[in-house]
Amino acid sequence: MTVAHRAPVPPSVRRWAIIALALGGFGIGTTEFVAMGLLPNIAGSMGISEPTASHVISAYALGVVAGAPLIAALTARVPRRTLLIGLMVAFTVGNLVTVLAPSYGLLMAARFVAGLPHGAYFGVAALVAAHLAGPRDRAKAVGKVMLGLSVANVAGVPMATWLGESLGWRSAFALVVVIGLATIVALTRSLPPLADMRVTNPMTELGALARPQVWFTLLIGVVGFGGMFAYYTYLNSALTTVTGVSVTLVPVAMMLFGLGMVSGNIVGGVLADRSVPFGILAGLIATGVSLALFALTLQNAWAAMILSYAIGLSGASTLPALQTRLMDVADDAQTLAAALNHSALNIANAAGAWLGGVVIAAGHGYRAPSMLGALLAVAGIAVLGAALLAGRRGRRSQSIVGGVATVLDR
Repeated sequence: MTVAHRAPVPPSVRRWAIIALALGGFGIGTTEFVAMGLLPNIAGSMGISEPTASHVISAYALGVVAGAPLIAALTARVPRRTLLIGLMVAFTVGNLVTVLAPSYGLLMAARFVAGLPHGAYFGVAALVAAHLAGPRDRAKAVGKVMLGLSVANVAGVPMATWLGESLGWRSAFALVVVIGLATIVALTRSLPPLADMRVTNPMTELGALARPQVWFTLLIGVVGFGGMFAYYTYLNSALTTVTGVSVTLVPVAMMLFGLGMVSGNIVGGVLADRSVPFGILAGLIATGVSLALFALTLQNAWAAMILSYAIGLSGASTLPALQTRLMDVADDAQTLAAALNHSALNIANAAGAWLGGVVIAAGHGYRAPSMLGALLAVAGIAVLGAALLAGRRGRRSQSIVGGVATVLDR
């Protein structure tokens, strides 16, 4: 929340600050997903099985889920500029320990530590971007910050994976350390003082958890995005077993998905600045339709490739609106609410992968995760409808109470 009548931020300052914030998102996105492609390398280096090595991914996700609310609440009084730089320092240290970890136990601890700043960084970065951009362009600014995460899927993860395959998996995380250091320098040089951004206190931030609309919005993210992750987790097997394409074309589909996410963040920011509820609704409808079409046309390689782009675009287009809605419904507890969005998305990641595995194990084949995803998008629309209805009833009740109070005062 900002103080009224603040001086406008010069466009050049705003532009470079948002680029610096997005660079941090690029580093975070790279480290989050690169481990998935290097599991055999990590397992061989540590002398463990691949299923055991996969726990490093879970450790990072657990760090995200736990770190977002804890850091957002405990650092409520810390100036936003100082907090962002501190979070990126912690992120960089976690990845540096990952590079140097001599044992599996220390590697697990390092991945957990690296995940802790994830949600809080994106939450605070979104608030700062919205603050710098002003009310008319805040969602577009939030989308530009999230763009770093999307670009990571197109450029950062492939680059780090190639480096890890060529020079050993530790070199992939060494690249992330370099990105983290560059972000620290960029934030230090480009972020204005942000003295007019109001800080709160831990109890105020925790008050977000008492607001039903915050929980509704988080549930939209968990349910609506669960389907996209169900599709993405089993994309490789769907393309190679049902479509029948060569395994060498799978990275192309993943790249198209990443490019779609880049486009989606831009489109979603524009839609959300016009109407936040419409931005969420349009994104969920497009996601549901794209996932259903993917399942129905999976035997056609061209359709599968095009729809991979469409799924990435539609899914990512919902992100700026979701993040902006959390900032709106949280009132004076915006930091915690904005950070919790990324906890919700990581829960969606885990739940989507699990549910996709359940329908495959039940004998429904590799089309099933995408069809399940379409149903989850519909469920997300239902949650959005319930949230809007509950919000309308709440405003009506407040209006009635206010009217009665006015009559009694007379």
